Amino acid sequence: MEQLDQIVSLIALSMGVAWASGINLYATVLMLGVLSNMGHIQLPAELQIVADPLVLMAAGLMYCVEFFADKVPGVDTGWDGLHTFIRIPAGAALAAGAVGDISPAVELAAALVGGSLAAGAHAVKAGSRVMINTSPEPVTNWTASVSEDLLVLAGLWTALNHPAWFLAGLLLFILLMIWLLPKLWRGVKKVFGAILRFFGMAGSEPPELPKGPVTPVTNPPAAKLDGPGRSGD
Repeated sequence: MEQLDQIVSLIALSMGVAWASGINLYATVLMLGVLSNMGHIQLPAELQIVADPLVLMAAGLMYCVEFFADKVPGVDTGWDGLHTFIRIPAGAALAAGAVGDISPAVELAAALVGGSLAAGAHAVKAGSRVMINTSPEPVTNWTASVSEDLLVLAGLWTALNHPAWFLAGLLLFILLMIWLLPKLWRGVKKVFGAILRFFGMAGSEPPELPKGPVTPVTNPPAAKLDGPGRSGD
């Protein structure tokens, strides 16, 4: 039973850091590093690097930058676009580091699943922000940003202290993500299409073809001309 609890805790930690990284990477690293230095959690050997003071200072600085960038309409979408290339590989690396002392095969599997989970969480966050930015007021951006930070902190705390509950909640999130992502994608395409049309950058659409059977067009018969000398008759 104890071994099963350890496996569940390890899976929850690995998937928890990957999921949280897809939403807010810097808050994830900062929380893990602070809790480790304060002695509240014991991180796996390959994940203890997040407790290094240099890593904590870098994560703290970037969290402060993201805290303000994430609350400005339009800027938050650009920030999310840039972090597509940062959150996903970082989530895969953190997930692999959480199980890295077991075997290389488990480490690779954790990186693959963790990277996919980070990508899904990042897509939900970024797509939701694009839709929120269609609202003219900034209150929804602030509310969404603060809610995401609280969600990351609460999710990691649950993964560390109640791993079974976290995995159950993660399963619900994955089901919600599968249902929500196609709708977000259609909404995002409409928003960017409207922006392109506003700036006159949308390509011209091809003319619509007539429906139904097409009647072939034949050349009209040539007109008969009077021959020479007929006009004098």
